[in-house]
Amino acid sequence: MVARTETFRGGLEDVRAFCAVVDLGTVTAAAASLQETKGSVSRRISRLEQALGARLMARTSRAVSPTAEGLAFYAKAQESLTLLDEAAETARDARTVPTGHLRITTSIDFGIEVMPEIVASFRTAYPQITVEMLNTDARLDLAANRIDLALRLGGAEETGYRAMVLATLALGLYAAPAYLLRRPAPTDLAGLRDHDLILARERIGTAGLVLTDGQGRTEPLALSPAIRVSDFATAHRLTLAGAGIGHLPSLVAARAVEAGEILRVLSPWATRGAHLRAVTLAGRELPARVQVFREHVRSALAARDCPGATLDGDDPNR
Repeated sequence: MVARTETFRGGLEDVRAFCAVVDLGTVTAAAASLQETKGSVSRRISRLEQALGARLMARTSRAVSPTAEGLAFYAKAQESLTLLDEAAETARDARTVPTGHLRITTSIDFGIEVMPEIVASFRTAYPQITVEMLNTDARLDLAANRIDLALRLGGAEETGYRAMVLATLALGLYAAPAYLLRRPAPTDLAGLRDHDLILARERIGTAGLVLTDGQGRTEPLALSPAIRVSDFATAHRLTLAGAGIGHLPSLVAARAVEAGEILRVLSPWATRGAHLRAVTLAGRELPARVQVFREHVRSALAARDCPGATLDGDDPNR
């Protein structure tokens, strides 16, 4: 025969009142400590005894003292209350003390080409925070996947979440020195038609690019790329390999440009890219670890001359 375990249905504050009486020795002292009346504390203990179906306190006209059952209950209850108080303190600290485990997600190209340096400098600044990166082009749901923050390119809405614009990305034209030795760089936009163009995330057929020069001039171009790929990370690798002129986000290309591995072509012409947003679950009540990471990413991108870092109003769907 399987023994049946009764579920405890007593109130937490009733348990606290009982433990206070045991700790302090009298109902009067417990009531003063809890800032309640003696009658309220007595009723709490009676309600707890009724919920448990056991006598916890032996009462006389002059004193109360715990029974054997009461002492056994007190030992476990006091331990549980201590753990509960510690858990509550940990939850409160999470909003003000940057510590714990941070779970983030972003696209494959951004995660590979941009985030390593940012995460490394973040860990140097906050070694008490561990980081888990999920690089995927799938838009993972934050709540279902226990994700603290997602870095999203583009303006697609995600109902129930809140977003901060961290940067507005520009896409320029880049080529490897080896490619330019074989085929000299074009001197004007029309010259792009005579080159092997590498484009990411474009539709099949002729691709339309709208390029601006930062001074108000805009030029739409219809081009047939030599190579199409699904992501900017692959387009970047192909550009490095000398396969053609790549149309890349400046952030993705930045390290290779600094190293002289690729060169900007037809500067300052570029395509205005999408916003990079930091999407979070909790709005203004973010844990401190998420707040400091978001600010660290924003600062790192600002240092690379990426405009942005404005809050998208108060609409939680943006």
